[in-house]
Amino acid sequence: METKHWTVSQQSFDKKAMEEAASLLSKGEAVAFPTETVYGLGADATNEQAVQKIFEAKGRPSDNPLIVHVADKDQLKDLVEDVPEVAYKLLEAFSPGPITIILKSKGAVAPNVSAGLDSIGIRIPSHPVGLRLLQEVALPIAAPSANISGRPSPTKAEHVVHDLDGRIAGIMDGGPTGIGLESTVVDCTEAVPVILRPGGVTAEAIQEVIGTVMVDPGLAGGEKEKPKAPGMKYTHYAPEAPLYLVDEEMQQHADKLTEAGEKVGIIATEELAQMLQSERIQICGSRKDLSTVAEHLYDALRHFKKSDVSVILCESFEKHGVGAAIMNRLEKAAIGRI
Repeated sequence: METKHWTVSQQSFDKKAMEEAASLLSKGEAVAFPTETVYGLGADATNEQAVQKIFEAKGRPSDNPLIVHVADKDQLKDLVEDVPEVAYKLLEAFSPGPITIILKSKGAVAPNVSAGLDSIGIRIPSHPVGLRLLQEVALPIAAPSANISGRPSPTKAEHVVHDLDGRIAGIMDGGPTGIGLESTVVDCTEAVPVILRPGGVTAEAIQEVIGTVMVDPGLAGGEKEKPKAPGMKYTHYAPEAPLYLVDEEMQQHADKLTEAGEKVGIIATEELAQMLQSERIQICGSRKDLSTVAEHLYDALRHFKKSDVSVILCESFEKHGVGAAIMNRLEKAAIGRI
């Protein structure tokens, strides 16, 4: 398949590119586009055959539900049965932005979007390019991350090209994403809202808006037959080489593995990197501002190739604020902890 490529500025939109991408989506094709979290691979959420192209391109399990992206809150009424007050509060506080709200579905989307569930996750992205495309196509767009399933999510168009060029109809390059981790997913179908996936909006920020919010036990590693949100059941975010999380004594662990004949790559913050001696260090941000780690994490996970290293060691973080989302991704990417 020939994949069309467009480069679109966040300040001034290329009308022709937007029209071409929207036309492909309207015709049932899959198109990658930027959001403020990661690049998404979109298809018409009401078209089962179109949505199937997402699963085929990514190699994604069919029981893993997809998030539906819309241009504004008005589109909710066509997709969900009810928007409870707590969901309105979350939408008012954080949307457009990196939050996905799970609500009871009206059944308007294709069955393979919700993986057989009676609920759907919906969000309004704030990235100007992604939002403008949604406005142009005027359809609900199902869109998981635009990568091969199980690999690190794409935060640059070049990541999408590496994984999906020739497998999808188009890739819209809107520059690097800002937040770098997927949206926070909050289930609002129960009496007490539940965070199913930590992300760009922290649990602490959510609590300030709605008060009590629970955290799904599945985040501790439990698996479900039918996950209600992406990222709850399957291995995700894995780099090419085996990844281990390191709590302390990074240099000692790296030296020991090197002595054993391993080619060791290290992912570390600026602060830790200054204390290390290694030929292969990829800086992922600053420990003083974990939002920088979130922004650069997936790029760092994609940095090392099998040909360059045989094992990757990665600094670990406290599970507080955005650190909870960072560690959620790293624990799914890693094969162990040392």
